[in-house]
Amino acid sequence: MIELENLEIYKQYVELIYYSTTILMKYPKSERYCLVNDIKNVTYSGIKNIIYAQKEYNCKDRLHILNELDANLKILKVFIRISYKKKYINIRNYTAWSKKIANISNMTWGWIKSCQKQ
Repeated sequence: MIELENLEIYKQYVELIYYSTTILMKYPKSERYCLVNDIKNVTYSGIKNIIYAQKEYNCKDRLHILNELDANLKILKVFIRISYKKKYINIRNYTAWSKKIANISNMTWGWIKSCQKQ
């Protein structure tokens, strides 16, 4: 089994967390306990899913965890779109954040496909 720190999706997701926390500091105070909190919760839930999936030996259970991760990424995309529409982030932040999520989403689907082959 690959060590967690050597797992590319883990590295990318940690980078997403760093990027997200930096951007979320710029949100207005009125959103700190609403949208910001929701984004943080979904993001942290995603890293937990990666860790759980990496530790899981049963492919059926791993698929369930990876599907939860994929759902979290889709929810995160919605929150980021809302942030952009409400002008909490600019187009540059929106594009960069979306690319990071899309990259992780592609890796997740690759992992799901490899589990389905087993």
